[in-house]
Amino acid sequence: MKLDLVSLVIAIAQPPRGMDPEHHKVLGLCRNPISVAEVAAHMRLPVAVTKILLADLVECEAMAMRAPSTTSGATDRVLLEKLLDGLQGI
Repeated sequence: MKLDLVSLVIAIAQPPRGMDPEHHKVLGLCRNPISVAEVAAHMRLPVAVTKILLADLVECEAMAMRAPSTTSGATDRVLLEKLLDGLQGI
C-alpha cells in the first residue's frame, strides 16, 4: 500500500479499541473521499505523520484508500491547482 499526497481515503468503519484520539479525528474528517494532503492540512500534522495514521486505519480495515490514477505519467496541472486552492483555503 502506497499512500501519496493525492491518494484518496474514506472511512468505512470504526477503529478497533485502543486507537489514539488522532485516529478517531482522522476518521471523522474522512466521511467523504478526501486526499492525504487535505487530511494533513486539516489535522495540522506533517504529511509523514498523517500517512502513518492513515496506514494504521487502512490496515485495521477502518478506512479504504485508492491510489490516484496515472495518465501517461503527466502531471495534471488543473488537479494540482485545485489541490493548492484547497490547501490555501484552510
